[in-house]
Amino acid sequence: MTRQPIITVNQRSYTLPRTPTVIVCIDGCEQDYLNQAVQAGVAPFFASLARKGTVLSGDCVMPSFTNPNNLSIVTGAPPSVHGICGNYFFDAQQNAEVLMNDARYLRAPTLLAEAAIAGAKVAVITAKDKLRSLLGHRLQGICFSAEKADTATLADNGIDDLLRKVGMPLPSVYSAELSEFVFAAGVALMESVRPDLMYLSTTDYIQHKFAPGTEGANSFYAMMDRYLSRLDEGGAVIGITADHGMNAKTDSLGVPNIVFLQDELDRELGAGAARVLLPITDPYVVHHGALGSFATVYLGDGADPAQVARLIAALNGVEEVLDRQAACERFELPSDRIGDLVVLGHRLSVLGTSAAKHDLSGLTVPLRSHGGLSEQRVPLLFNRVLHDVPPGRLRNFDVFSLALNHVR
Repeated sequence: MTRQPIITVNQRSYTLPRTPTVIVCIDGCEQDYLNQAVQAGVAPFFASLARKGTVLSGDCVMPSFTNPNNLSIVTGAPPSVHGICGNYFFDAQQNAEVLMNDARYLRAPTLLAEAAIAGAKVAVITAKDKLRSLLGHRLQGICFSAEKADTATLADNGIDDLLRKVGMPLPSVYSAELSEFVFAAGVALMESVRPDLMYLSTTDYIQHKFAPGTEGANSFYAMMDRYLSRLDEGGAVIGITADHGMNAKTDSLGVPNIVFLQDELDRELGAGAARVLLPITDPYVVHHGALGSFATVYLGDGADPAQVARLIAALNGVEEVLDRQAACERFELPSDRIGDLVVLGHRLSVLGTSAAKHDLSGLTVPLRSHGGLSEQRVPLLFNRVLHDVPPGRLRNFDVFSLALNHVR
C-alpha cells in the first residue's frame, strides 16, 4: 500500500487523507444537545457513533467564542500561535476597537491551506461570512459562506452557481437554514467534487434561542443528523467538534444576569480610567446582545491593576479576574491582543460594558450565551474507531489530528 504524504503545520504532523475526510464544527454545541436529541430518538447517526465510532470530549480554547476556536481547529494550535483571541480587540496601532475577521491578523498557516499546497482537494464552507477570509487564508480550493452563497464566483470562491447546485434559496443570517445550507452544500460537494478534506462550520443561532431537549433544538440536530448520515453513507471519515458550549445566562425567572463592567468601573474609578472590551462582539448581535462571559479591561495610566482586579472580583456574577500575564499563561493567549485584566463571568452571568450600549430588544427568549470556563467542554466525535489516541487532555483543535492520524 502506498504511504500517504505527511505535512507539518505549526509543529504538528498530519497524514493527508486517503479517504475523503470531513471535519464539522457545530457552533455552540453544548454536549447535552446531542444527549437530548439521541434520547428523543431523532438523531440515529449520532446514536450510532457509540457503537461504530469513537465518542470523546475535550476543551475548547478560551475565550470560548467562535473566531478563536475555529482558527484553533484549522491551525491545530492555541491563540498564542495563530493570534486570533476574540471576535473583537483593541488595535493599539489604530487606537480603535476593531473586528478581528481580517486575515492580516492571522499569525499562522492553516492546515487547510497547507494540505491544498501538498496536492489535496480542499473545501471550506462556513455559515457566516465573517469567518470566510480567515478560514480560507491562502487556500487554493473551494471556500465560501452560506451567508454570501449567492455572490460566490469561480475566481473568488472556487465555485459558482451555488444556489442551483445546493438546491436551496439563500438563507437568512438569523435562521436554522443558514447552518442547513452548510450541510446541504457539503453533501452536494461530496457527491460531485468529492474533496479530500472538507471543513464545515455552522452558526449558533439555534443554540442561543433553544435549550437542549426543546423542540427547536431537537429539530435542528435531527436536520444535521440526516446530512451527516449521507456523508457517512458516502464513505467519508467524519470528525465532529464544537467551538464552544452554551448556557442560560438568567435568573430563575428568565431575567438576564448582566454585570455592566464599564458602568461599575466608571462609577468607582471615574470615566475614562478604564476601557472594557467584549471580544464576543461581532456584526451579528441580535441573538445575544453582544453579551458573553469573557471581557478584557484596558487600564489608563496610574490605575493599579491589582486594586481594580479586587474591585471587579467582588462584583456579583464575576467568577474570576486574571492579570494579563496570568491569563496568557493559563489560556495560551497573545499578550499584545488582550487588556491588562481578563474577567470571567459566572456560568449563569454575562459581562457587558454600559447598560446604555446594549440593545436587548432582539432577545425574544431568555438569554443564552458563552465565553467563560463553563462553556469550555465540547464533544469530539468520530464515525470511525480511533487507534492510539494520545493520553492526556484533549482539545477541540485536536480533531484534525485524530481524524487524519488515528483512523486506520
